[in-house]
Amino acid sequence: MQVQDLEKIFQDKIDREIKIEPKDWMPEAYRKTNIRQISQHAHSEIVGMLPEGNWISRAPSLKRKAILIAKVQDEGGHGLYLYAAAETLGSSREQMIDDLHSGKAKYSSIFNYPTLTWADMGAVGWLVDGAAILNQVMLCRTSYGPYARAMVRICKEESFHQRQGFDALLVLSKGTAEQKAMCQDAINRWWWPSLMMFGPKDSESTNSDQSMKWKIKRKTNDELRQSFVDMIAEQIKLLGMTLPDPALKWNDARKHYDFGEINWDEFWQVVKGNGPCNRQRLEARRKAQKEGEWVREAALAYANKKAVVQKHVAA
Repeated sequence: MQVQDLEKIFQDKIDREIKIEPKDWMPEAYRKTNIRQISQHAHSEIVGMLPEGNWISRAPSLKRKAILIAKVQDEGGHGLYLYAAAETLGSSREQMIDDLHSGKAKYSSIFNYPTLTWADMGAVGWLVDGAAILNQVMLCRTSYGPYARAMVRICKEESFHQRQGFDALLVLSKGTAEQKAMCQDAINRWWWPSLMMFGPKDSESTNSDQSMKWKIKRKTNDELRQSFVDMIAEQIKLLGMTLPDPALKWNDARKHYDFGEINWDEFWQVVKGNGPCNRQRLEARRKAQKEGEWVREAALAYANKKAVVQKHVAA
């Protein structure tokens, strides 16, 4: 069968909402696009554990500590689901990790910002996980089957993370003047980086058109960003706080909130590795990889020994 015929069959499946599975024929560009997106998503979950793990030992109560531990554990699990999904496309986990550590593979720019106070744990949960959910709910319907199925559970857990973050900020917003100031400060620092999470504006997004045709993505970066602004602009009223954007205003004609221009120079600097914590995050991951080598070797040796024993028992 000619490649053109295979491509037609492939696109017809996508148009009819039939999931593409690992053993199905697919264009090489589709395979590579999914590997890039899924692995970057996995990297973001793993690197995203770092700014939060930093606050586990400093949580203000046992309850908050237990919640934060559970959240960090969830994110580690999300990374594992996603690496496994990417492996079904023929990419090895070792190669994906090497690409992360070498700087070849990217992860969400948001995790290159520091968490300075406990209120940041609330802002990260409410804003960062809130932005992630809007993108990830869409991915539950992405065209590649293993990725879509992994996202169903991830979205359920991320929804809990967002509620936990909002609850933490709500408590602070009803507290002392110092706690209220800390809450507002965290929102001020995380608002614009959260808007950057959706990626470059549509006119500068090189992969969006093809990803939309293949239904890897269901909405554009700007559409998702607008949905996020509309959601948060209403939710913040419950906190009695403000968003750091003087241009934020309801547009009755559009039935959406207008908002100010993102600092795209800052966005691209962080993406290129020049953010506040880029080097720190990668160094922490490289260190963990090196120090955990003996654990991986021991686990592999045990698995091999167990396989030998089972083989003899079966014989």
